[in-house]
Amino acid sequence: MQIIPLKEGNYSVDKNKKFTSITAENQSVLKGLNVGVQPFLIITDDDFILLDTGLGGIINEIPLIHLLLAKEHIKPEQITKLLISHLHKDHVLGIGHFFENKFIPNFPNAKIYIQTREWDYVKEQKGNTSYLFEHLEEIIKLPNIEWMTDDKGQMTPEIYYEVVGGHTPFHQVFLIKENEQIAFYGGDNLPQTGYLKYHFAYKNDFDGKKAMNWREQWKILAEKEHWHILLYHDVENAVVQL
Repeated sequence: MQIIPLKEGNYSVDKNKKFTSITAENQSVLKGLNVGVQPFLIITDDDFILLDTGLGGIINEIPLIHLLLAKEHIKPEQITKLLISHLHKDHVLGIGHFFENKFIPNFPNAKIYIQTREWDYVKEQKGNTSYLFEHLEEIIKLPNIEWMTDDKGQMTPEIYYEVVGGHTPFHQVFLIKENEQIAFYGGDNLPQTGYLKYHFAYKNDFDGKKAMNWREQWKILAEKEHWHILLYHDVENAVVQL
């Protein structure tokens, strides 16, 4: 198994969930929370998997996620699965983009795994700036979505998932096992190394106490089984192994 971080950049996020790219020129004046944004490409014997898809930037009319994959000599058509932890805009906008008022999927051959109950919750959140409904309403029309309904299970012999809640009501996490390697993706329930060090219930979570309790359980298993933990929002680190 290959684990490849696709680092989009570091951002300052304000109270209105606006993401501003951090540069040498503006870093001293930005007042928001500093986060990285980095989807992950996992290559197994059978699949090319993306774990979440980033902020959906476009550079010279090319999706940023395509440019990051090109650096790894991967074509968008090779991606077979998009595993979506939750529907916040910084995790799903890379699924597709608008061109001349038409929504274009970025990964035409990939199945997109979305938790049904997460969408049922989100569609009642109009006005919540964590979501970009213009994109979401196009994403849910795509023919290659696999709507997930179970609390946990296996997609393939290598890919496990579980709905754990925490950061959002029906946030799901993923564990991929191949050839004695284990990669764990906790999404925004475990987005940075500090979440492993400090056992806090964070106020920006839907249920911070639940997320904290899950992290304590995951840390025990990670140390026992030597997981590679994938950190979507860490500014400096992408993967840690306990």
